[in-house]
Amino acid sequence: MGKIITQCPSCGSASPEVVKICCADCHTTFEGKFEIPSLLKLSEEELAFIIDFVKCSGSLKEMAARLKISYPTLRNRLNELIETLENVDMKPHGSKEEILKLLEEGKISAKDAAKMLHKL
Repeated sequence: MGKIITQCPSCGSASPEVVKICCADCHTTFEGKFEIPSLLKLSEEELAFIIDFVKCSGSLKEMAARLKISYPTLRNRLNELIETLENVDMKPHGSKEEILKLLEEGKISAKDAAKMLHKL
């Protein structure tokens, strides 16, 4: 079974929607619009990092030793992953107007708004 596609292979949009789910046992089918969880929107490399992190009980020191990289390098990777997750979670489904509305309401910072607008 393949991983859920989180980017359109045709146009490259990062906004595909899951519209159908089928039970492998009883074949019941559910149709609608289903949200893709944030973790499934991450790259294979980012997911592997999270799995390693959990296996090391969240110890960056132990993880750095296992991966044979320096602690600061590992910490930088973690910071990048945190930023990626924040952007995935905050990313509205759409338009410049929605982003500006979130900024106006104080729900996102100007820096976050700039990043989101840049990705459009």
